[in-house]
Amino acid sequence: MRSDLIGEAAFSFPEVERMLSLKTSACYQCKRCTNGCPVTFAMDLYPDQVIRRVNLGQVERVLTCNTIWICSACETCTTRCPNEVDIAGVMDYLKEAAIQSGVRPAQKGTWAFHKTFLREIEKRGRVFEGALMQRYMIHSGDLFRKLGDGSILEDVILGLKMFKRGRMRLWPQGIRGKKEVRGFFEKKR
Repeated sequence: MRSDLIGEAAFSFPEVERMLSLKTSACYQCKRCTNGCPVTFAMDLYPDQVIRRVNLGQVERVLTCNTIWICSACETCTTRCPNEVDIAGVMDYLKEAAIQSGVRPAQKGTWAFHKTFLREIEKRGRVFEGALMQRYMIHSGDLFRKLGDGSILEDVILGLKMFKRGRMRLWPQGIRGKKEVRGFFEKKR
């Protein structure tokens, strides 16, 4: 990764605290965020290490790490932080900063999922899992691979089991305030 790909205009660490009130400097590295995170097994940097690098100004290392894309935004880290650092908010901000800087996740399919997820939120105001997975499989190329090798049957069986247990709906639920949600996306453009 070349340093010149990450433009200063797209991202600066003081901006994280000033504009977003994420107060990363309050972190004293207790590691409660990392100890509570359910997805650290898949991360290349732990949440406390990301916050430390944010504070040290290591822009390239943070924007090119896999951790910001692996974060599930469950907010366990934020809840556990004794100094109320919004770690999940920082991860979200870093994803957007990476996108603005032209940095894409290293793992195949992650970028397709990210775009598909956000489109689903913009369209419906919430996620409808059935449509999300269909669109993701098409955009990532997994649908054609699974059709080719026959593994699509496993997904169909899993979907039926989830439906029988009431864990997946056939039709999306509506929400109030779709216009407000769409407004977030319009401001972003």
